[in-house]
Amino acid sequence: QVQLVESGGGSVQPGGSLRLSCRISGGTFRSYTVVGWFRRAPGKEREFVAAIRQSGDYTYYADSVKGRFTISRRHAENMAYLEMNTLTPDDTAVYYCGVGSQVLSAIRDGALYKSWGQGTQVTVSS
Repeated sequence: QVQLVESGGGSVQPGGSLRLSCRISGGTFRSYTVVGWFRRAPGKEREFVAAIRQSGDYTYYADSVKGRFTISRRHAENMAYLEMNTLTPDDTAVYYCGVGSQVLSAIRDGALYKSWGQGTQVTVSS
């Protein structure tokens, strides 16, 4: 059974940076079409943050993080990453990584992802 484990969350001041990691076990990222990062802020629904195609040649970002966040993955290490820069309080949320096999047009649809990690908390405040 595939398991995903996120790490790297924490508390930072506005303008700070964090790098989130997602390790897959019991399988590989190559078995899926996409790896995505989503987040859920207090009192809000889960929202798409970023995703990368299995081949690594295409990345997708929510408008709110474009230019600040970078998604990547390393097949050899079974790791995926989310580099987050210029963080703002609006980025405060629990961040989840997920894997899916949906078509790329549905890459932002969290309901189609097959497996999720337990999440890692990111808090941005002064």
